[in-house]
Amino acid sequence: MTMESDRFEALIDAILAIIITIIVMEIPLPETTNLSSLLELYPQFLAYALSFVICFEVWNYHHNLFNVVNKLNSSVTWAGSFAIMIVGLLPHVTTMISTDFYSFTAQAMFGLVFLLTNLNFYFADLLLIRVDKANIALRLELNKRKKITIISFILQSIGFVLGYLLYPPIIFIACVLSVSVALSWSKIKNYV
Repeated sequence: MTMESDRFEALIDAILAIIITIIVMEIPLPETTNLSSLLELYPQFLAYALSFVICFEVWNYHHNLFNVVNKLNSSVTWAGSFAIMIVGLLPHVTTMISTDFYSFTAQAMFGLVFLLTNLNFYFADLLLIRVDKANIALRLELNKRKKITIISFILQSIGFVLGYLLYPPIIFIACVLSVSVALSWSKIKNYV
């Protein structure tokens, strides 16, 4: 059974808006109104910025994808729902790394959300190709996305190993690099 994507897109938009709102509300107010108190909150602002970019990437992925998708089925919507469920953990893990930026557990949980989201994109892409076999435009978009996903997975895996062995914030840095690669690749390939 195939279905329209409009309602699914609206659901994704609403959930991502709520997630972003919760994340920004988790940033505490500075103790005083001077610059040094504000600068002490840099881990919270860094975590918020990367979490926002992750939410935007999820939205951008779905937005661009649904511009070329002709057919959906329940497997595809469940895969998309699983991605949103994973991203729904962002407020929690963002608070974790903002509270203890140098904790391996906090960094690993944040990185895991990022890693699982990318893996979900990969499997959702495979499902879409299976459902919408005749759609050449979709295949071209998904081939671009596959390269981004593989590079992101490699960067994140390296980040996990180095974060565990050397310095936990390397996981966060790997996430930033992964997003940077995705954004620069998107510009090069006119994906955005």
